[in-house]
Amino acid sequence: MNKAYDEYLAHWLFRAREDIAVMDNLFHTDPVLYASTICFHAQQAVEKYLKSFLVYHSIDFPRTHDVDFLLLECKKIDPTDFDIDLLSLTDFGVNIRYPDDFYVPDQEETIQYRHIAHALRDIIEKKINPSA
Repeated sequence: MNKAYDEYLAHWLFRAREDIAVMDNLFHTDPVLYASTICFHAQQAVEKYLKSFLVYHSIDFPRTHDVDFLLLECKKIDPTDFDIDLLSLTDFGVNIRYPDDFYVPDQEETIQYRHIAHALRDIIEKKINPSA
């Protein structure tokens, strides 16, 4: 591993952790009012964590917001720990952000998507930083 690679991976992880922090802050402020934004940041965190894992394993990936595709790529590397259902999380990356696809998740969905983001964070942080 070289310095440029280490920095690239660190940047992906920084952004993923940033999305987790925003998601959690909004959730603790008002999970109903900020439901769609919480789910958006859950999707963003999951996307960036999956991309971090691929970068960690030197796997190239296309520019995509499709977390289901990225999850399948990660399962090729480690089929055991990535047995996780992302539900419809990909939809929060792009589609639901536009007014013509207006949708506000209920509180139960918001809690589910936040839980998925935390679960995936825990899996990938342990794989990338086993001593953490």
